Amino acid sequence: MAKSRNNLLGVGGQRKKLSRAEQQGAGPSRNADRQTAEEKKQELVRKMRERAQSSAASDDSADQDAPAGS
Repeated sequence: MAKSRNNLLGVGGQRKKLSRAEQQGAGPSRNADRQTAEEKKQELVRKMRERAQSSAASDDSADQDAPAGS
């Protein structure tokens, strides 16, 4: 019987060496996630600006159509 069956050092293959940034979750995939998040943010800002402009335009036209006086 083997003397040391609890010693599993070296079992499981080799692991890739990770840089400090990759260990903290800042690897290449995180950069891609940041880009997609930035694209989504830009799209949201664009939509909000369009809605604000269209509502401002409709408010202006409603003010012009309303009768003046009280």
